[in-house]
Amino acid sequence: MPSDLICPDCDAVYEAGPDEPWRCTCGHPLEFIETPHPTGNPLPLSQLDTSDGLWTFFEFLPIEKRVTFREGFTPVVDAPDWNARFKLEYVFPTGSFKDRGATTMLSRAVELGVEKVLEDSSGNAGAAVATYAARAGLEADIYVPADVKQSKLMAIQRADARPVRVEGTRQNVTDACIDAVESGDGWYASHAWNPAFYAGTMTFAFELAAQSGWTVPDAIVLPIGHGTLFLGAYRGFSRLNDAGIVDGMPRLLGAQAAGHAPIVEELGGDPLDEEGQGTDIADGIKIAEPARKAELLEAVEATGGDVVAVGGDSIETALDRLHRGGFYVEPTCAVAPAALYRYREEGLIDEDDDVVVPLTGSGLKTL
Repeated sequence: MPSDLICPDCDAVYEAGPDEPWRCTCGHPLEFIETPHPTGNPLPLSQLDTSDGLWTFFEFLPIEKRVTFREGFTPVVDAPDWNARFKLEYVFPTGSFKDRGATTMLSRAVELGVEKVLEDSSGNAGAAVATYAARAGLEADIYVPADVKQSKLMAIQRADARPVRVEGTRQNVTDACIDAVESGDGWYASHAWNPAFYAGTMTFAFELAAQSGWTVPDAIVLPIGHGTLFLGAYRGFSRLNDAGIVDGMPRLLGAQAAGHAPIVEELGGDPLDEEGQGTDIADGIKIAEPARKAELLEAVEATGGDVVAVGGDSIETALDRLHRGGFYVEPTCAVAPAALYRYREEGLIDEDDDVVVPLTGSGLKTL
């Protein structure tokens, strides 16, 4: 049976079903009542059957596998020029880490008997949801900014989903989608709000731990828009600690684009670059009000982390350096590597620290 939902703020419980709410009546995001934990010692990676991809970790997931391309177990490669390891999240079926959440969220939709899903996205999440909805045989409307990149628009259209282009800010796109959800037009397959999406991004931590001999890196530098991968890493490593599989948490260090850095502002940092400017280069994380801001701040504090804003010049320099090193990624993906340089410059990461940076989106999406 699909897990019911609960509000961690007011303890209201909602029965699982195609008409379940997308958030609590108090306004707080919902979570699964079930939080399964495996028992026993984990196998070393060499003995682990990874043929099911991220669903290898089904024992952690409160969702049945229904919609999958056997995605996951993305490579972890040494990046000596950066004195770090990169986890290549851009090699997923739709070219971004958003497939982690799409496989679990669309599996949840099928479990519930949903017929149509709605999502709002700057592009990557929309392409992922559209693709996995096609795999599931579900209708999908994807609300996107009017100036969405053509490659991402085509990915949505070719999966037979309906793109709904909305003029204005990224928040205008979200508002239009929520209006449609509230009018009964479909199930809100939101990468920002839906707990099933975070069940998927949580597997980032499981994979990385397995690929590291069931150890924990000193730090992980991740981009933050809505923070779905950042929170996934936090939840995943927390779950591994609760299960006694690993001992300790990595410092979670966030990266936001200058001018679009609400978490930096909340932490009292400078949301602009050195010249007092913002940048629109990293369109994938242009989020003014993250849906789970309080949880992001909690994750930063609990892991001794931080969040910085990086400017356009730094992002472009990092992007060029990534491309010349053979990592063909999109501009948003360069925000975390740019922040890595900044953290090292400020002494928050030591030279001998084990640091992992996920490379989140393919450069093919910028064509």
